Amino acid sequence: MKKVFVMLCLGLFVTATAIQAQARKGGTMYVAAKTIELKSSAGFFASVKGTLAYGAAVTVLQINGSWAEVRSTANSSLSGWTASANLSAKRIVSGAATGAATGATASEVALAGKGFNQEVENVYKANGRLNYADVDRTEAQNVSKKELQDFISAGHLSQGDS
Repeated sequence: MKKVFVMLCLGLFVTATAIQAQARKGGTMYVAAKTIELKSSAGFFASVKGTLAYGAAVTVLQINGSWAEVRSTANSSLSGWTASANLSAKRIVSGAATGAATGATASEVALAGKGFNQEVENVYKANGRLNYADVDRTEAQNVSKKELQDFISAGHLSQGDS
């Protein structure tokens, strides 16, 4: 189990590093999450300026650590900051845009865009006793930003934006 966890962490680190390297000033990237919030500054708790949907093309304006300032190519007045992990250098075309019936949910399509698909899931299942019911329950929980800020403050924790 430790080996799987270490490999997963290493894989996430390599992926994050590769995504950050792909995000270059002036380059075009694509939203690789169901929706993203564009923030007023590079930080999780910054105010929201707007949202972009999965597959939307953006131009990278600048990079600050793991954050990228982007502008929508469809609406030049819409710009803001998002985590670089929300972006992909590969052009993303959803099944709805092409008229194809994919049989996949938007969440599944977003995960596949980040390299996680049924084949990868099957490998994880074959290599151990993973409890996907617990993952589903965890993903279903909602915590407001206010509750999260209170938790971070009460625990004297770093907000991780540096």
